Amino acid sequence: MQAIYRRDAHAATLLYAEVEPACQQAIQGLYYLPAEGGLAKRFPPDTPDMDRIGAQFERHGVAMARQAADQVPVPWEAALLAFLQAVEGQGVDWWLVGSAALAVRGVAITPHDLDLDTDGAGARRLGALLGPHLVEPVLPSGGWIADWFGRAFFHARIEWVGDVHADVDAQGVSDFGPTARARSELVTWRGHQIRVPPVDLQLAITRQRGLSHRVAQIEAWQREDA
Repeated sequence: MQAIYRRDAHAATLLYAEVEPACQQAIQGLYYLPAEGGLAKRFPPDTPDMDRIGAQFERHGVAMARQAADQVPVPWEAALLAFLQAVEGQGVDWWLVGSAALAVRGVAITPHDLDLDTDGAGARRLGALLGPHLVEPVLPSGGWIADWFGRAFFHARIEWVGDVHADVDAQGVSDFGPTARARSELVTWRGHQIRVPPVDLQLAITRQRGLSHRVAQIEAWQREDA
């Protein structure tokens, strides 16, 4: 399997070629779509810093795919420590969501990545702070759940959304919408204060998704923490 960057007058392309069958579903889950030669994601050819981002994709794309496919361990703790060091004192209003928000509480799970929630200014600022580690550009993502999206690889995959739409809570239980944000809590992890969603919302989402094993892990943690 190869991670390849190409740019011409029409597009800047990040391509997974010779995709291993075991990684196919995971790569498509990262929104790389079937294209000539493999699975690809395309961006405007004049996207700022695209050559540097493409070089990072070529360097880390295969590891990113194999982590997503559970083929290799995900060093999420190293990634989170590196992220915290990069953003410390930079004034970015962010909080941790997804499985990593459970892991920092002590729930016995291994996240596939770090999922962050911020505002539009924060999304662009994170793109600058994590610039050397971007594997995709930070760009507007209209018509989705948020206005901005960015992806970096810093030991593990780090993804963030900016300006989440207010109506996400109307679509069902959410651990990253306005309700979760208003009820967010501070936890201490390795001496760092990290804002995370309330556990009851994360448990409700996990149940809704039918992830029975993770439900059991969260409930076991709740009993130990009681």
